[in-house]
Amino acid sequence: MKFKNKIILALDTEEEKETYNVLNDVTEHLNTIKIGYPLTLSLGPQIIKKIKEEYDVQIIADFKVADIDATNEKIVTTTLNWGADAIIVHGFTGEDSVQACQKAAQKQNKEIFLLTEMSHPGADKFLKPVSLEIAKMGVELGITNYVAPATKLDRLKKIREIVGKDSTIISPGVGTQGGSAKQTLKYANAAIIGRSIYNSPKPREALEDIINSIKD
Repeated sequence: MKFKNKIILALDTEEEKETYNVLNDVTEHLNTIKIGYPLTLSLGPQIIKKIKEEYDVQIIADFKVADIDATNEKIVTTTLNWGADAIIVHGFTGEDSVQACQKAAQKQNKEIFLLTEMSHPGADKFLKPVSLEIAKMGVELGITNYVAPATKLDRLKKIREIVGKDSTIISPGVGTQGGSAKQTLKYANAAIIGRSIYNSPKPREALEDIINSIKD
């Protein structure tokens, strides 16, 4: 996937009017939207297809799939059938669960992003000790898309070293959580940004400021 201006919007809005106001404001400057549970549970999974068709954007479903292999296959298949181009899956559930996601996506010529480590402080206790092993497992399975934290640049750097320069890393935690877009993009292919944009009274200007900060 290619990311316009190296930015992905994490659209965790819940109200339809707010959602479309933000999309109308920012889609001139980006081509990829990450949609998670807040939006899909509020407006239904059909919102994935609706946004994709109306705005001609790439959709990454951030469902952090983390179940047994058979259930993972159903979740991935159903989500991608709703129009998502890719889906984020947890790696801590192990090789069989991840492979089920991988195979389900491949059947539709779509992609998975393997979540190695999360951006919030609580992830340090349980995910941090295994995140590098998750990245190594992904490489062994032939996965080329990863999620790694913008708030922990040392970890992001190590994960980049493991997955290699040709793999794609998208990185959450820029903005409200404290991550810097410019610093993150030293190691990641795209920065994932949500609240700093959609909670702004002027989402377009907020996004433009971030884009300009990358160029400075």
